[in-house]
Amino acid sequence: MDRKQVADWIAAYERAWRTPGTAALATIFTSLASYRQGPYHDPVIGLPAIARMWENEREGPDEMFQMTTDVVAVEGDTAVARVQVRYGDPADEEYRDIWIMRFAEDGRCSSFEEWPFSPGQPTTGPARS
Repeated sequence: MDRKQVADWIAAYERAWRTPGTAALATIFTSLASYRQGPYHDPVIGLPAIARMWENEREGPDEMFQMTTDVVAVEGDTAVARVQVRYGDPADEEYRDIWIMRFAEDGRCSSFEEWPFSPGQPTTGPARS
């Protein structure tokens, strides 16, 4: 993978999120892909499970949001991107994410992990006693 291929994949991800249904997922994820919604979350594995998760997570394909991205690094089949998403019009919810993606030879993602942060979210865990 190179930076352009990763940027193109991210654009395809956004298009899939904005597309009714989940058929487009097969064009961006391998059939046994894993999708982790946070560094400590259990992965969602396989297209059917990812499709269910997507439908549960989004309001629908017409959900209002703006997404900006910056590919930070690409090394072999692995890429890291910084992603900012603002939901609503006007925006009333926002996230800054780090995405870690591992790609199969055909350019589809075989492993996806996101680290989402929202304004005001603590950067450390609860104080230890």
